[in-house]
Amino acid sequence: MGFVSEVLGWFSNDIAIDLGTATTLVYVRGKGIVLNEPSVVAVEKKTEKALAFGTEAKKMLGRTPGNITAIRPMKEGVIADFEMAERMLRYFINKALNRSMFVRPRIIIGVPSRITQVEQRAVRDSAELAGAHEVYLIEEPVAAAIGAGLPITEPSGNMVVDIGGGTTDIAVISLGGIVYSESVKVAGDRMDDAITNYIKKKYNLLIGEHMAEHIKLDIGSAYPFEEKKTLMIKGRDLISGIPRTLVVDDAEIREALQEPIGTIVNAIKVALENTPPELAGDIIDRGIVLTGGGSMLKGLDTRLREETNLPIITVDDPLTSVVLGVGKILDNLDLLRKVTVMSQYSSNR
Repeated sequence: MGFVSEVLGWFSNDIAIDLGTATTLVYVRGKGIVLNEPSVVAVEKKTEKALAFGTEAKKMLGRTPGNITAIRPMKEGVIADFEMAERMLRYFINKALNRSMFVRPRIIIGVPSRITQVEQRAVRDSAELAGAHEVYLIEEPVAAAIGAGLPITEPSGNMVVDIGGGTTDIAVISLGGIVYSESVKVAGDRMDDAITNYIKKKYNLLIGEHMAEHIKLDIGSAYPFEEKKTLMIKGRDLISGIPRTLVVDDAEIREALQEPIGTIVNAIKVALENTPPELAGDIIDRGIVLTGGGSMLKGLDTRLREETNLPIITVDDPLTSVVLGVGKILDNLDLLRKVTVMSQYSSNR
């Protein structure tokens, strides 16, 4: 890096981004997390004009008139709609920096561990078009481990399970790199879908995205509660077409969530089976660290403890561990050199 870009680097506001399927978080060096908004864009159908982003756009999900549609540009951890992802990123970057900056920032973005070269390029190009001077990508489980305060640069094994909105990333990390990773496209969104489908099948009731998420957060669980919990839900009757309310209980929702939770549990078991024996010994001592918004499902830690017979460690704020980890890397560029960052590419070469 030449002297000029070194100087530009000092003036730029470096930012860290956790570009998630459900939520995007932005961390600005020296300021901490400045933005935490849903990864949603509201678009006018005819003109394809973006009307709102983030929180404002999410409020419109499922409530928009015919001419407005709410799009989620990220699907299962990767960019599904390139143009909208770029517009959304630009909006979030401008909002995070209050765009008084005349210099383009250096950006580090957390991405799923099994992301393909094509998907990496899409994320990088989006960030550059949105105004980045340099772009680095780092695997989310590594970032989550740093954010959770694990000693990842030491020669010992740490296992991280990062359950997001679109993907569950499982990684065994040692000496700053991923020794083994497993990624399944089953996470928070798939849990919501499972609840929606279950209620549709059992009660002929159609519920919206917001309602499905509300049910999951309120009475969803991976392990039975001590006492029964119920919730009144609202939706549209598929036979009469009329709005209807009914009461569901936690046992039904647990049944609905069996498949997605089973998939996540199996992926963790596969990862454990594929871990080198020396590192497996470390994991028996240290346990598995759970992070990501999807890990907040009630009783998931208990269920995993029973299935694996290993200690399960939950972090204080699972939603922010990836972005805090990426932020720590921004604050400590030595760490950036140590952790295996995916082949960097910068536009100023």
